Amino acid sequence: MIFRDVDPSASIAQEEIFGPVLSVIRAKNIDEAIAIANGTPYALTGGFFSRSPKNIRKVREEFRVGNLYINRKITGALAGRQPFGGFGMSGIGSKAGGPDYLLQFMNPRSISENTMRRGFAPLR
Repeated sequence: MIFRDVDPSASIAQEEIFGPVLSVIRAKNIDEAIAIANGTPYALTGGFFSRSPKNIRKVREEFRVGNLYINRKITGALAGRQPFGGFGMSGIGSKAGGPDYLLQFMNPRSISENTMRRGFAPLR
C-alpha cells in the first residue's frame, strides 16, 4: 500500500511498520529530507540515490542510521561482509556479524586499585 503526501509527524511516518507499506513524504531539499529521516525514533536502515558527490558526502555525514546504503537496494546485507544493526528504537548499536557483536553478551567490570602505598603495610 502506498501513502502519498504523508506528514512527517504522522504515526505512519514515525512508527516501525512491517508490511508492504510505503509512505511518501515530500522534502524541499536534501537538508529537509535528512531532517525528516533523522526525526524518527528508529535508525536501522536508510537508502540514498544520487549522482552528486556533494550530496552523497552530506548524507554519509548527517544521515543517522545503522546501515546506510548509497546507490543500491537497501535490503540484503551480506552475512560475514556487512554487519547489520541499528540504534535508537532499532537496536542497541552493536551489529550482528560485527567485530563487537559478542561484547553485548558480556558483563563489563572495572577494578581500580591505588598501588601507591604510604606508610606501614603489614605482611599479612
